[in-house]
Amino acid sequence: MFILTEPIVLLMAGQLLKVSSLATAVFASSGFYLYNRQLNLNDLTVIRFGRAAATTAVISFDYLTAFKHVEYGTEEYWALRSKVHLRSAERLRDLCCANRGTFIKVGQHLGALDYLLPQEYTSTLKVLHSRAPQSSMEEVKQVIREDLSKELSELFVSFEEKPQGAASLAQVHKAVLHDGRTVAIKVQHPKVQRQMFRDIAVMEVLLRAVHWLFPDFAFMWLVEEAKKNMPLELDFLNEGHNAERLAKMLAHLPFLKIPIIHWDMSTKRILTMEFAEGGQVNDRDYMKKHSINVNEISENLGKMYSEMIFVHGFVHCDPHPGNVLVRKCPQSKKTEIILLDHGLYQVLQSDFRLDYCRLWQALIKGDMSGVERYSLRLGAGDLYPLFACVLTARSWAAINVGISSVSVTHSEDVEIRTNAALYLPQISELLNRVPRQMLLLLKTNDLLRGIETTLQTRASSSSFINMSRCCIHAMARHKRSKAQSRRRHLQITLAESFHLWRLTMYELLLWVKGSTLGHWLTALRAFLH
Repeated sequence: MFILTEPIVLLMAGQLLKVSSLATAVFASSGFYLYNRQLNLNDLTVIRFGRAAATTAVISFDYLTAFKHVEYGTEEYWALRSKVHLRSAERLRDLCCANRGTFIKVGQHLGALDYLLPQEYTSTLKVLHSRAPQSSMEEVKQVIREDLSKELSELFVSFEEKPQGAASLAQVHKAVLHDGRTVAIKVQHPKVQRQMFRDIAVMEVLLRAVHWLFPDFAFMWLVEEAKKNMPLELDFLNEGHNAERLAKMLAHLPFLKIPIIHWDMSTKRILTMEFAEGGQVNDRDYMKKHSINVNEISENLGKMYSEMIFVHGFVHCDPHPGNVLVRKCPQSKKTEIILLDHGLYQVLQSDFRLDYCRLWQALIKGDMSGVERYSLRLGAGDLYPLFACVLTARSWAAINVGISSVSVTHSEDVEIRTNAALYLPQISELLNRVPRQMLLLLKTNDLLRGIETTLQTRASSSSFINMSRCCIHAMARHKRSKAQSRRRHLQITLAESFHLWRLTMYELLLWVKGSTLGHWLTALRAFLH
């Protein structure tokens, strides 16, 4: 994957390894000196930097030297490269687990990029969702004491010491208030705020070093996104406001449940909310046990996110399975989707949102001139075919005929994953070209596709129909805002109604074709012919 002159490669790798070894030795001796002062060595920036530098040097050296005696493009080369990817991903995972906090958060982000990174990396880093750090009960009490100025017994009748879940930045406990209400209290890990900016600086230095060694490796966007998003994610008051804004925005969706925030017991490091139970959205066994329709869940998830992206431009960007629960509502017995963790949102600029909307309409219809035009407007340049494939996780052949016309197959999925590994340098360049708003959307797309794959609903056309419906609404709303006469306003509304009616007829046709009646009519027609 990386082709450099061998003597230069070995010299650079040797220098990086010497520097990191020296740094590690110095930092280790410093740590030994500080041991007697009862400091946690893992909290020291020098230790965290030394560990990260050593891991970066080992991974870089591996890539620089592993392919010396192997001819590029041979079967032996591809097999070896897969092994190098895997052991490098394992080293990166171990680094994230050791340094915790911000490192785990960035590792989780990488693990979600299913169709952008080699499979060895994404499958290895996915485990970080279950390897998040856990604060001690004493640390939790200390944060509550500092922020709410009260002891646990003054606030709660009961407080479960074992967390319901632990994430990279916080953990959630179940508790009961004195008035009998059950709440979920999200408490930030006490050291995350202090370490965040230093960790990001460490990542930036090391990524620049890797980019110097491997010019094709252009992942500086990761650091830029972390700088912008981490402070927002660490402000739980911001998270509470995001939750309320989305709840109001999508109040017309009866299946969506967003827990109510208790503002009197919330601060920047503590978020107290209504407790809501359910199974994770990728847990098919839970759905089967509770008679929850998998296709209905997948369709509603698509509706919800299509409205966020195309109509409102306010997008929840962390829909990993732990943040999306499903249940039968105790009162109505209807299926609900519970959306949690509202710290990371993307606010789309109007022009960007409309171009993105037009691009998806072109992709769904197979309008190749539209695909090229709107990809260029979104910054993809001459890499627009790759951009279309990355965005949809579909092959170029499927895009040419319209992604709503051809179902996803296993062989196509394998082809996409293989190409992700082959075109990593071009993908890196593409990610550095497109607007920053696009990066979190790509992550969101991949997380949603991962859920669809687990639920085995990816081949369904319902998601494209929902997207089309939202695109029609969004474009019509935009045109109405520009209309200067009632007549023009009426024309736009009638055109919108016609396009929606046509889409409904198409959906009905698909339903008939998939029903028993459809199969019977198909068999009858074949018999008559």
